[in-house]
Amino acid sequence: QSQLVESGGGLAQAGESLGLSCAASGFTLEHYGIGWFRQAPGKEREMVANMTNDESTIYGDFVKGRFSISRDNPKRTVSLQMNSLTAEDTAVYYCMIGGVWGQGTQVTVSS
Repeated sequence: QSQLVESGGGLAQAGESLGLSCAASGFTLEHYGIGWFRQAPGKEREMVANMTNDESTIYGDFVKGRFSISRDNPKRTVSLQMNSLTAEDTAVYYCMIGGVWGQGTQVTVSS
């Protein structure tokens, strides 16, 4: 059974950094594109970053060079490094692979 478990969320001050991880089980990760999404209270879920299986990347317009998505196929791990956080980055962050979603991890940024 395929499963994704996110970790690494928490509380940060504006301007600080956080790193998120997503542990993937039941996947041969190198066969899949990977994605991070987020959903803030009262807002729709939006794409944060996406990486194809050949490591092409695309980021949401709001990222503006602050975030970086990466993958470690042998370790079945997907990561999102977030720098220069702002209060507007406060949301639940989700990992998605092959249509399977993790449970999400809360990121709260105080200004």
